[in-house]
Amino acid sequence: MMRKMVFLLVGLMLASWSLFAQADDILLGAGDVIRVKVYGSEDLSLETRISEAGVISYPLIGEVKVGGLSTAQAESKIAGLLKKGGYLLNPQVNILVTVPQSQMVSVLGQVNKPGRYSLDGKRNVADVIALAGGVTPDGGDALTIVHNDGKSVTKQMVDIYAITHSGDTSALPEVVANDVVYVERALRFYIYGEVQRPGMYRLERGTTVLQALSVGGGLTQRGTERGLMVKRRDADGNLQEIVVKKDDLLQADDIVYVKESWF
Repeated sequence: MMRKMVFLLVGLMLASWSLFAQADDILLGAGDVIRVKVYGSEDLSLETRISEAGVISYPLIGEVKVGGLSTAQAESKIAGLLKKGGYLLNPQVNILVTVPQSQMVSVLGQVNKPGRYSLDGKRNVADVIALAGGVTPDGGDALTIVHNDGKSVTKQMVDIYAITHSGDTSALPEVVANDVVYVERALRFYIYGEVQRPGMYRLERGTTVLQALSVGGGLTQRGTERGLMVKRRDADGNLQEIVVKKDDLLQADDIVYVKESWF
């Protein structure tokens, strides 16, 4: 639980810092709705949607390709065309993205509010998880970022536990438009037999057999620590029985079996 709180606090803190990201970071794209204003020339102000070709139709100067440009670059381009056409001597153009349809990222898996979210600037993976309400109690320490640039699809595994505990938040990878962030479910282990609370439990890193016994409430009066056994699947998926010691580390999906004492 403490690990989840640390992760969520880091994400919320980084998200608040990133509110200061400059609009210049935003690249305009198809589907975005923008509001264009020219200081002192209300008749040249309009709100329009960028076409699939990345183009808008603008008064006096006609079609202008703005797709792929930052807002600052698009402002300069429109101002330059207005000046070149002799319509204004020194046009002051401002562009505001009202619906950033092209800059969306999907956050799925073990988060409180899975869905699609707008990227209003540079964002890292902790930022977008914070937007999705943080990780649920069932969420794990790892996540996957799926990148799709229209030509190929790649997957990037991210070890959040290692990053947050090292304190080097610069290692948090950035996400871009059309990325999918998937938060994995936490690893589990099972314990049954002569323990007080048999069942399924979250597998924390470095959990030993002895710690698993403690999580299970300890032994019953009939239980014994002698001959502890773990059932574990091998590389082929076959279930194997392994005799373990109390200080052996557990693996994901291990089944710890506590025998009944014969004495």
